[in-house]
Amino acid sequence: MTKSYDTSNDCTLKLIDDLYNDIVAVLASCAKSSIPEHRKCFYKFWWNEELKILKEASVESNNIWKAAGKPHQGAIFDKRQSSRLQYRRCIREHQKSNDEHYTNELHNALLQKNGKTFWKCWRSKFECCNNVTQVDSSVDADVIVGKFAEYFANIYTCNNERESERLKEEYLKLRTNYSGLPLSNDIAFDTELVSKIITELKRGKAADIDGLTAEHLLFSHPILPVLLSKLFQLIISSRYIPSGFKYSYIVPIPKPKDCHNKVMKCDDFRGIAISPVISKVLEYCFLEKFQSLITTSDNQFGFKKGIGCHHAIYTARNIVNRFVNAGSTINLCAIDLSKAFDKVNHKALYIKLMKRGIPERLLELLENLFSNCYSCVKWNNVWSSVFDIAFGVRQGSVLSPFLFALYLDDLAKLCDAKNGCFIILYADDILLISPSVVYLEQLLHACERELHWLDMAINFDKSCCLRVGPRNNIACAAITSLSGRDLPWVAEMRYLGVYFMQSCSFKCSLDHAKRSFYRAANSIFGKIGRIAPEEVILQLVKSKCVPVLLYGLEACALNKSQIGSLDFVINRFFMKLFKTNNIEIVNACREQFSFQLPSVVLLRRKEKLESNVLTVFPCGIF
Repeated sequence: MTKSYDTSNDCTLKLIDDLYNDIVAVLASCAKSSIPEHRKCFYKFWWNEELKILKEASVESNNIWKAAGKPHQGAIFDKRQSSRLQYRRCIREHQKSNDEHYTNELHNALLQKNGKTFWKCWRSKFECCNNVTQVDSSVDADVIVGKFAEYFANIYTCNNERESERLKEEYLKLRTNYSGLPLSNDIAFDTELVSKIITELKRGKAADIDGLTAEHLLFSHPILPVLLSKLFQLIISSRYIPSGFKYSYIVPIPKPKDCHNKVMKCDDFRGIAISPVISKVLEYCFLEKFQSLITTSDNQFGFKKGIGCHHAIYTARNIVNRFVNAGSTINLCAIDLSKAFDKVNHKALYIKLMKRGIPERLLELLENLFSNCYSCVKWNNVWSSVFDIAFGVRQGSVLSPFLFALYLDDLAKLCDAKNGCFIILYADDILLISPSVVYLEQLLHACERELHWLDMAINFDKSCCLRVGPRNNIACAAITSLSGRDLPWVAEMRYLGVYFMQSCSFKCSLDHAKRSFYRAANSIFGKIGRIAPEEVILQLVKSKCVPVLLYGLEACALNKSQIGSLDFVINRFFMKLFKTNNIEIVNACREQFSFQLPSVVLLRRKEKLESNVLTVFPCGIF
């Protein structure tokens, strides 16, 4: 139920739209007139003093030739041609070195990047252009972008129309006389708060549909936070969201790593929504003031400050060990939701918020934020037509992760600790734990009923079960869903990037982590292994590849053999780099370059994690 505004309020609503449009127009025009724009790779890292001298000589000889009347022969003409030829030849040689030789200055620049930015820069500098050009048997960008638009428009729909109508009726019934908790009238998004949010925005992100980025706000005139705070105050008081906030665009990103070795379809792409940057500032201000209203249970680990995947894995490990040490065999079930973020029913979300007693003014603000939203698809600089978004929470939005966690939060309350049943959530990654197969099936059915009420669908093709304990290898009855689908018992289960194994005790598989490390390390070594100094290569491996190898392992109880195998991975890379099989030489090299083995790094991380868990959860999680 979005608000129907009175005609007497039309002036205020028009003022909000005009103010937002004017701010966007001024920022875009000032940036265009003040900041030079250049094509990609305009700034050449291989430019040096020699090229500068040759360029100046070429320009000078050309000016002398012009002053002499532009003769076509003679000493002046020969001097001009010789200078130009020498300058052009030197440029070609340096351009060729762009592909054959990489300077230490470039490596140092790469070392200063964070993970995602590093690999993005790495691919742009070292790898040939390998963008996907064919989708659904089409190579024409105009055709492909149309197919993507149709695909994403169909995704942002309900799973079941009848359930959607039921939720709408229930929402209207609750919304009619809803008032919620009282809200103070002096709550304001003041200039200080807006300035703080702008300062903390992440740089280097994609521009929104209006061409604005965080840099536009960060480097603008100091009066901008004042204007934005006034705009936000108008939005809060009227609960009206500017129409410009509701337009976003989607960039399809390939899911599989080997996207060039298979026929790509629209379903093989993940849509990343780019929201207006000013709307993100408003949402950050909202979180700063009202995040306490959308808190979630302790066993929902997603999107909480200071809590990550390793906390969820650590909790699962402790629960499993508790039962295994008591002689029981524990059963785990990993549930995968189909298009979870894109299928969120707004009416169900509002019902969840109303049951929490969210103030009516804030509820109305969120209702108008999610209503009448539109998007389009960008593919190879080609834009699709605009389509409606009536379902889902945009993955590029600031509030979306927190609202999604709240949307599924009631699942966390379904566990029954008395029967040894637990539920661990990290966003849409759901792990069920039970010492009994019967109780596990009942827990699955309870989750199914809650998800059915939310109009969410389980992807049974990616859901599975696993047993850990002394009777892990004994065949047992299949876990059957309410819809009649059997969930398979597997020997290996992936949860939050870590692979649990069927075993007598809690155990993780390291094969995938090792392969990922070798893939990343060989990518670096294959490009610069024979050119760059060893110190640069090792620093790159330490900062970019070792985290891939050790991801989440501090939360797992690794035995001595597994830790030794991780150490061997690093020692093996040193053997390759320094061309030796002598372990004493390898140890000396590691000591010389202060390169710690995984066994040392994991011990330090484990101690830090255990200390952090005691701080964040002083009374325990369950």
